[in-house]
Amino acid sequence: MIELDNLQKRFGENRVLRGLTLNVERGTSMVIIGGSGTGKSVALKCILGLVTPDSGTIKVDGQDATTGDRDAFLARFGMLFQGGALFDSLPVWQNVAFRHLRGSLKKPQAEARELAIEKLRRVGLKPETADQLPAELSGGMQKRVGLARAIAADPEIIFFDEPTTGLDPIMAGVINDLIREIVVEMGATAMTITHDMTSVRAIADNVAMLHEGVIKWTGPVSQMDASGDPYLDQFIHGRAEGPIAAVR
Repeated sequence: MIELDNLQKRFGENRVLRGLTLNVERGTSMVIIGGSGTGKSVALKCILGLVTPDSGTIKVDGQDATTGDRDAFLARFGMLFQGGALFDSLPVWQNVAFRHLRGSLKKPQAEARELAIEKLRRVGLKPETADQLPAELSGGMQKRVGLARAIAADPEIIFFDEPTTGLDPIMAGVINDLIREIVVEMGATAMTITHDMTSVRAIADNVAMLHEGVIKWTGPVSQMDASGDPYLDQFIHGRAEGPIAAVR
């Protein structure tokens, strides 16, 4: 579904992507792991067209991602942002139905509200949550609203950017379970970037280890612990010693 071939991207003297090559199969959940500043977020932004790579190719469903109808291309995606990225001034239901109210998928307001409440139910939130403002919700509830918005348009591809950041272990487990259930239900292709190894084990079909702008290892999550790759081994076990230098 997603093919990245030799992506290169630098910002000034900082070479972030140095030949990133990765394939994500249709209907699978790929989790990209790696330290801060290794290029995980930049890779997602390149796919979405928010950042233009210096070289390399990006294909989505076999088509060049940089050509064609931009609105139609973006309509295929949903995204759960790391910080929630909810609009503070809008009630929850308008956040969830934002695309249907102001975007390319316009629906009558009543229909958009009904759709939002249905998606809120899917992530375990009661209908009365719809009229609350984001500031009235806990961090875990805000994350669920973000997830409801990500799936509101029934996307083919969903990106999850650090989905459990800032959550306690129990709520993180709830979010991981919801992500896994929803991706399987929808038959969507998922890409997640995370540092949370519990999330990796809960939601991944396949894992890719990104370090210094290149993939060091990729394979099924079931093979991760016995990979034999020193970069992956150091990262998943949180060891200070190894090929990944700790920033002092």
